[in-house]
Amino acid sequence: MVELPDDTKRDRTSVELFAGGGGLAMAVHRAGFRPLLFNEFNARACETLEANAKRTLGGDGIRRTEAVDPQPPAAGEPAPLFPLDVTKLNLSAFEGQVDVLAGGPPCQPFSAGGVAKGDEDKRNMFPAMFQAIRQMRPKAVICENVRGLLRPSFKEYFTYIQRELALPFESRNPKDIWQDHNRKLAGILGDAIDLPDGDENPDHYRVKLFPVNAADYGVPQVRNRIVMVAFRADLPIDSDKFYEIYSARQFSEESLLLSMVDDDGEYWQRHPKVPSHVRDRVRARIPKDVRALKGEEELPAWRTLRDAVQGYGTGSKLPALPEVDLGLLDRKTEQAADIGITDHIGWPDARIYKGHTPNEMDRPAKTVKAGVHGVPGGESVVLLDKLAPGSKPGEDATYQHRYMTVRETARVMTFPDEWQGSGPRGEKMRQLGNAVPVALGEFFARAVADTLDKAGQ
Repeated sequence: MVELPDDTKRDRTSVELFAGGGGLAMAVHRAGFRPLLFNEFNARACETLEANAKRTLGGDGIRRTEAVDPQPPAAGEPAPLFPLDVTKLNLSAFEGQVDVLAGGPPCQPFSAGGVAKGDEDKRNMFPAMFQAIRQMRPKAVICENVRGLLRPSFKEYFTYIQRELALPFESRNPKDIWQDHNRKLAGILGDAIDLPDGDENPDHYRVKLFPVNAADYGVPQVRNRIVMVAFRADLPIDSDKFYEIYSARQFSEESLLLSMVDDDGEYWQRHPKVPSHVRDRVRARIPKDVRALKGEEELPAWRTLRDAVQGYGTGSKLPALPEVDLGLLDRKTEQAADIGITDHIGWPDARIYKGHTPNEMDRPAKTVKAGVHGVPGGESVVLLDKLAPGSKPGEDATYQHRYMTVRETARVMTFPDEWQGSGPRGEKMRQLGNAVPVALGEFFARAVADTLDKAGQ
């Protein structure tokens, strides 16, 4: 596992666009970056950012401003939050003061769960990212998005996005279609996407693409995404070496399976109260050849939904969330108030049917999505340890189920328990589904900070 520093050496600064509920912003702050500005258009998400500013985004807080020409705050001053259309924002005053620009442009144009119009979709905000780069000239850029950008139907356009990130100052004429601009950029770069060796132009960026599964980075969730990291070409940074080091997965599915293949395995020692019929069901699904890997557990095990609920994350142990009372689902009753945790509230009418399969406690959760009420495809339904009435242990056993609570979902996204979402349940779930898991974002933010340190930047 790559060892990252506990803290960074300099007073690093960041700007966060499309901040949403604050996942990537939290991650960047934890990696040692002081926020200079946040941007978010959604009203509820802005309320969430304000509510959580001092707890999770930096002790200096946030102040709303509709000034289209904001000024960077001094250390100790609250960071401005611009709640309007990002395309109206002029960040020229931040030029030369930003270490990292971070953001996840809205992914609906490219998501398998969206309309998938790509460049034609007015929600495509990649052009706004490139505009911010031209205005601020940050040392590094971290950009997260859906794996759908790698689909064959988007291949040409995604290549264009990477070329734009490499050459952001070669701005596109508003009258040109993107294909024309792509040909112009290709004429500069050739058939490649990377800059040629020796290019130290401060208007250029060296781009590295990381297709990731968040479970491989300690997130208790299977979440396939892409992370793009770009460094300004005039900085003495070996981007190929950066990719070689930080593309390696940090957690392992094989280690998880090995930890539970035996009844006295490490996983079951961590969760001793799991009924034997549940252990038997889980172990029966482990590939028989996994025992051949015994003794080769080089990486920590994937984290599971049960780990998240019981408070076993990648850091210090959290309080276990209490069992949700299935008799209180219609009452919307807080069920963790006695331990100071909010949003652990049941929700009625969860269903399982073909194509709507639930999460299982002893696997990483399915991808948290931001669909209707946050529950498309069964992603927010969880299978419990209790047998359904009349069912008996065995291969055909059926189990009780319910919707995951907001707090359980936040833990699956590696949000801290002090995070408070604004709005009704569906809105909180939408914010979580649109977010970057904090642990995933922090890994790459710390990698960027460490790399800048080693480069004397």
